[in-house]
Amino acid sequence: MVKGVHFVDLVDAADPVEAAVAYDEGGADEITFLDIAATLESRATTRELVGRVADAISVPLIVGGGISSLDDIAALFDLGVAAVSMNSAAVKRPELVAEAAEEFGSERIIVAIDGRKDAQMPSGYEVVTHGGTSGAGMDALEWAGRVADLGAGQILPTSMETDGVKTGYDIPLTAGCADASGLPIIASGGAGELQHFYEAATAGRASALLAASVFHFGTFTITQVKEYLRDRGVQVRVQ
Repeated sequence: MVKGVHFVDLVDAADPVEAAVAYDEGGADEITFLDIAATLESRATTRELVGRVADAISVPLIVGGGISSLDDIAALFDLGVAAVSMNSAAVKRPELVAEAAEEFGSERIIVAIDGRKDAQMPSGYEVVTHGGTSGAGMDALEWAGRVADLGAGQILPTSMETDGVKTGYDIPLTAGCADASGLPIIASGGAGELQHFYEAATAGRASALLAASVFHFGTFTITQVKEYLRDRGVQVRVQ
């Protein structure tokens, strides 16, 4: 398991199976497994590891990275995965989103939108693929609206500018995706303080909050985050 900054400079964080079990026991509502190098390396998700994680936890597992076909998705669901997240493959062939939603149900299909600031785009954000190494020439918020029409059930936006720097989620990108799509949003990229979670849940209009660094390196526990949000009127899931 690794954690990076701006999608690069990866450092080892822990064993993924051990970490998943710890987060499950620590109160996580879901666990997200993103094989960040799979698409860049032109390979499928590391299914053996995914299977070990799925077998070890009781909460839903979301998996992304290297998913490019209905067969890839079916293979992951056979391993016990609850939902899949697609980025590069969806941009390359948007019909895959519609096909997957029809085959497996919208609630199991998440489109990840990795974005970077670009003043040339109407919203100010361009979609990037292949681990942030390739610009898609697409406006991120326009794409959010389109994937909703295609049948995606959720959107997972991550800003390259805020990823791993712990200065807060990219609220304009997060809220923009919510407004453009009308779908539940999983806020991702940038949590460093408890206040950041609150901002994403309120100003960012996110339905779920994904974080890595603050949990991997012990800054906060999941219980601390939930208690902070609950004390401020944000409804959180009680396990």
